[in-house]
Amino acid sequence: MAALTVYRQPQTLGAAKDLDFALELLQRARRGELTPSLRLYRPEPTVAFGQRDANLPGFKAAEEACRNLGFEPLVRKAGGRAAAYHQGTLVVDHVEPHPDAIVKAKARFSEFGELLAGALRSVGVHAAVGEIPGEYCPGEFSVHGEDPVFPAHRIKLIGTAQRVVSGGWLFSSVIVVENSAPIREVLTASYEALGLEWDPATAGAANDLLPHLDVATVEDAVVQAYGTYADVVEGDFGALIA
Repeated sequence: MAALTVYRQPQTLGAAKDLDFALELLQRARRGELTPSLRLYRPEPTVAFGQRDANLPGFKAAEEACRNLGFEPLVRKAGGRAAAYHQGTLVVDHVEPHPDAIVKAKARFSEFGELLAGALRSVGVHAAVGEIPGEYCPGEFSVHGEDPVFPAHRIKLIGTAQRVVSGGWLFSSVIVVENSAPIREVLTASYEALGLEWDPATAGAANDLLPHLDVATVEDAVVQAYGTYADVVEGDFGALIA
């Protein structure tokens, strides 16, 4: 089994720098300077817009709405629509060098979606892979959770995105664990400004379904789940940014 080094980032580098650092790691991997790696961190309040969002007439108003609610608006390189996260979420950046990175690109969405859903199930969340009607930043391989009392109520818990370059790939996941209200509020304001329809009831956090669940518990579950994919070893994040 191949080795995967886990880097637990102790604090945010700042909203924009956190996004940029993921791309820097991808470039290191494609140059052969970084072995397969997993970076985990809790981000600053951010709304990451897709490229299509930035071209809509309401984008400036959406940016202003984000700032008014304490979220930094940024435009990410990957596709999709606006997604929001803050320190009650866990970002997982999985980077690997690969001579033909486009191969199995779609399969990664399925594989890692199932892996992450399994991590949530391991801590007691009723989680599964699949888009739910009306979700924000919709995706075929989103991970959603079901309310154990009202199974018809499903909320999006994990969004995933991928960037493939010659010589490597980056697979990023955002897991919403705690404090869903600010995320729902900023997404409502952003999507309204952009003129995009969605159902705010689909936005939530894992601890809406399982009270007292926290980011640290989910982080440990994610690392353990990755142990089924690779031989996980802990790395020193300080050495990564030195």
